[in-house]
Amino acid sequence: MNVPRLFHFAFLLQTPSWTRGVLRKQQLSVPSVPLLQAARKSNSLNLLELSEAELEEQFVRGDGPGGQATNKTNNCVVLKHIPSGIVVKCHQTRSVEKNRRIAREILQEKVDLFYKGEDSDVFKEKKASEKQKQEKKRRAKENLERKKLFKEMQQLEKE
Repeated sequence: MNVPRLFHFAFLLQTPSWTRGVLRKQQLSVPSVPLLQAARKSNSLNLLELSEAELEEQFVRGDGPGGQATNKTNNCVVLKHIPSGIVVKCHQTRSVEKNRRIAREILQEKVDLFYKGEDSDVFKEKKASEKQKQEKKRRAKENLERKKLFKEMQQLEKE
């Protein structure tokens, strides 16, 4: 057994069991970036409020690019909503405070989606953005078809 694998095993023994899956990948299908940044600025959302008593917070080492700076600092935030069991891992910035704020925003959206389902503002906004994206794709496809037809017509006129 090689040494790094042994240390990895020892690390897993020291961490709480609920964080083991989170340390590998996020398990919910909701994106980790807050969906409604523009709407949040105008406070038009009515998301469920989270109390600090319902949250369990842990700071772990992040992963990904960054080398020594990433490997030595515990600025990755793992946040668990105890009643629902939803876990969020956030390592988007180097600042612990910013990561804590972003993790709470993401968790609030996920909890809202978990409890309200299709009635959630997060769900409605996601569906609206998907619809806009599909419409944009359809228009681009139509424009491409028009351009092809126009080129064909020009080639026929030249002949």
